[in-house]
Amino acid sequence: MKEEELTDVEILIVEDNPHDLELTLRALRKHNITNKILTLSDGAEALDYFFSDGKFSGRDINRKPRVIFLDLKLPKVDGLEVLEKLRANEATKTIPVVMLTSSTEEKDRLQSYKLGVNSFLVKPIAFDEFIKAVSQAGFYWLALNRPPEDGERR
Repeated sequence: MKEEELTDVEILIVEDNPHDLELTLRALRKHNITNKILTLSDGAEALDYFFSDGKFSGRDINRKPRVIFLDLKLPKVDGLEVLEKLRANEATKTIPVVMLTSSTEEKDRLQSYKLGVNSFLVKPIAFDEFIKAVSQAGFYWLALNRPPEDGERR
């Protein structure tokens, strides 16, 4: 991926299931939420992106997405560990994170909120419900939410 594509990311989706990823992208497109989207397939890749490591070495870490859609059950590094590392770092702790997961486990929801998730959405089984949930979340975080200015986010 070219550097200019990495610096303009507004939505970061970390999802290992290709079917769920396609549904998420379709939901965003259906409601004209076609902002610059980067998709990653595991937690280790997400951490490399945020902390300018591995294939993202040299990426400007001061350029942050406006929202992260993070799956809970990811290969290599799970979503809770990614969330914990994001919240522990000054440069990334204020980026909105939406846990988008199929888990209905109370312990997963509670742990996500303890670690600082902004929203916890269970992926609906029905296609129409899934489209609605993702598009509403995307609209909220991109159009309605008022994040701190960049100088305040650090």
